[in-house]
Amino acid sequence: MAFNLWDIFLIMTTIIDETDRRILRQLQIDTTASLDTLAERVSLSRNACWRRIKRLEEAGVIRERVAHLDAALLGLGLSVLVMIRVGTHDQTWLNKFQAAVASMPEIQGAHRMTGDLDYVLRVRVADVADYDRFYKALIARVQMADISASFVMENIKDTTALPI
Repeated sequence: MAFNLWDIFLIMTTIIDETDRRILRQLQIDTTASLDTLAERVSLSRNACWRRIKRLEEAGVIRERVAHLDAALLGLGLSVLVMIRVGTHDQTWLNKFQAAVASMPEIQGAHRMTGDLDYVLRVRVADVADYDRFYKALIARVQMADISASFVMENIKDTTALPI
């Protein structure tokens, strides 16, 4: 995400107090709660709660509000961690990789790493055959020195909530 000077100013001047943290914790639990319900849960008036939420949105603290879907019920029951080592680290390769990642909806997260691995992808597919289709499509787009995958057997904890 690119920030302009106004965004940076808003972020730098946003002081997040305990009331903001209570609002953010509640929004992480249920973003569909009405403004009245949210205000009551955090002990604020409706208007004060709304103003704080708008300030947090304008500062970029609240980036978006989304629904978390059940992947298995939607036929996407296999979660895969894909570990990648690359042979080259030039801008041309990086541009191709970023374009591939952006265009493949199976990729839920892509992370550049320190240490032995260069990148880790978090991928969601239907099954092993669907992963194989994904794998072939990925390696057709971007050359890699090594790619391996680990299939998630059990999600012990899987959350997007930040510890605020």
